[in-house]
Amino acid sequence: MLKIYSVAKINDDSLKVTNEDSLNLWEKATMLTTFLSPWSHQPIARMSFQSLWDSKTLFFRFEVYDSDIYIDTRDNTKSSVNNSDRVELFFRSNKSMNPYYCLEIDPSPRIMDFIAKPNKNFNFNWNWPSEDIEVKSSIEKSHYTVEGGISLQSLNKLGLIKKGQIETGIFRAKYKKLDHGGYEPTWITWTDPKTAFPNFHIASAFGVLKLVDFPNLIE
Repeated sequence: MLKIYSVAKINDDSLKVTNEDSLNLWEKATMLTTFLSPWSHQPIARMSFQSLWDSKTLFFRFEVYDSDIYIDTRDNTKSSVNNSDRVELFFRSNKSMNPYYCLEIDPSPRIMDFIAKPNKNFNFNWNWPSEDIEVKSSIEKSHYTVEGGISLQSLNKLGLIKKGQIETGIFRAKYKKLDHGGYEPTWITWTDPKTAFPNFHIASAFGVLKLVDFPNLIE
C-alpha cells in the first residue's frame, strides 16, 4: 500500500509563492518529517515537506536543516544541479512509470527537470513549461527553504491527477565533502523503496499526494 499525504485545500489566490506574508497559510498544511536514508547508517538532519492546493495550483514547501550546504557553481547547467544539495519531486502517470516527470531543485533555486521512462531512460531536453511552475528559496544559517507552485492544468495535461490523487516521490540529496576533497551524496526519501542500492527511479519509491475536497472535474 502506498503512503498517503493529505494536501489541504485553501482559498483561491490566497497563497503566492513570492509573498513572504503567506507564511501563516502553511500552518494549515500537515508537516511531513518521516524521511530516511535506507542506505546510510549516518543520522539524517531534520527536513520537512508540506503541500497545499487551490483550484489552480499545487503548492509545496521543503525546509531542510543544513548548516553546510553544497552548491556546484561551476556553471548554470542541469549537470551542476545534479551535483548539488537539492530536494526532489517525481510524479508518475501510472505504476509502470511510463512516463514519469522529475523536478530536482537546489537551494539557489535552480531546477533540473526532465521526463523519464523505466530503467532510468532520461530525456533532459524536456522542461516543465515555465509558465506552469514557480519556485523560490531562502538560505539561513541553520537551514534552507525551497517553495514552489505547479499549475494543476499542467499536472492534468500530463495525466498525473487521478481522482484527486497524484502519485509522487519526495526525495533529497545531501552532498558531503570527503577527506580527499570530493563530494559524496546521501540519498534521502519519504518511502523506503526496499532496494539494495539507492534508487528513486522505481515504483516502490512513490507515495500519494491526496488532494482533500477534490471535485470530480477540474476545468
